[in-house]
Amino acid sequence: MKINGKHQRTVWVAKDGWTVEILDQTKLPFEIEVIQLNSMKLAATAIREMWVRGAPLIGAVAAYGMALGMTEDAGDEHLQTCYDVLIETRPTAINLKWALDRTYAQLKKIPSELRKDAAYRLAAEIADEDVKLCESIGDHGLEIIKQIAANKPAGSTVNVLTHCNAGWLATVDWGTAISPIYKAHEAGIKVHVWVDETRPRNQGLLTAFELGSHGVPHTLIADNAGGHLMQHGEVDLCIVGTDRTTAKGDVCNKIGTYLKALAAYDNNIPFYVALPSPTIDWTVYDGVKEIPIEQRTGDEQSHVYGIDPTGKRSWVNTAPAGTECGNYAFDVTPAKYVTGLITERGVCAATEEALEDMFADLKRPELV
Repeated sequence: MKINGKHQRTVWVAKDGWTVEILDQTKLPFEIEVIQLNSMKLAATAIREMWVRGAPLIGAVAAYGMALGMTEDAGDEHLQTCYDVLIETRPTAINLKWALDRTYAQLKKIPSELRKDAAYRLAAEIADEDVKLCESIGDHGLEIIKQIAANKPAGSTVNVLTHCNAGWLATVDWGTAISPIYKAHEAGIKVHVWVDETRPRNQGLLTAFELGSHGVPHTLIADNAGGHLMQHGEVDLCIVGTDRTTAKGDVCNKIGTYLKALAAYDNNIPFYVALPSPTIDWTVYDGVKEIPIEQRTGDEQSHVYGIDPTGKRSWVNTAPAGTECGNYAFDVTPAKYVTGLITERGVCAATEEALEDMFADLKRPELV
């Protein structure tokens, strides 16, 4: 999508043909900085420290991390090491494992002297596929927004509530939950977005940055304001992303998503989840019991990152000294609270049967 009017992806290969470049998302929205990744371990750090985040983007960067590893040593032992290091970076988002399994399985089949070039081709293929999947999600989600707009008085605005950042910064381009909003805006539909701040890392600021760059009307709100807005008829639908979707339609997304789904359910507001098919984990059925929920450092909970009146960027402590912090990164929304899943193939119910019908030909992931 665009930054300052210029098209930009979130990950790409530098002009030297092998260094991988990313946007440092820990500096956004206050500063746009490009980081060069020149080793597998640095790619792993980028994922672990959330220089990149969002399930689809994590998968793409992991694939490029494998390619960087093959520039160091393309032997079988190092191939396995690269996989093992990268798979441990983030436990919840399934796209990471999907991309690594796909890359490992294909590289394992070819001679070591061919692996470097093949790895870069595979990573580029995964990145390009993600762009196509996300744009298609936007096309299908657009139809939902069109229908809601058609049922409102002429000239009315469609108000969408979203949680966390599921825009192009969370993918290679376009985004998942925000992709339909971009499509609607481009189609001339009056759309406004309620942007949850999404504590503790405030990824809603990234959504606000994206929407502002594209001229999409939006309002940043406190996480706890969503229910109030729904009660007062200020929300027409919710669209969120997901880091892992079970075979029966449970969705795991940024912490706080479950509470938004409950509020939407209580107020009869459609609650949609946008996802590309690599985000489906066909091996998991009960999301609450089976999906591992990442717990991150308490510093993310006790400190807030921002800019002071002098323009200096800094972390500010907001908690009393010695306070123990619990920082759960994700929660699970049971399928019964999900109105529908917006995928690259269309919209389906959040049920095992609907997912199987939609993706009957989808090959189950190869195990490493």
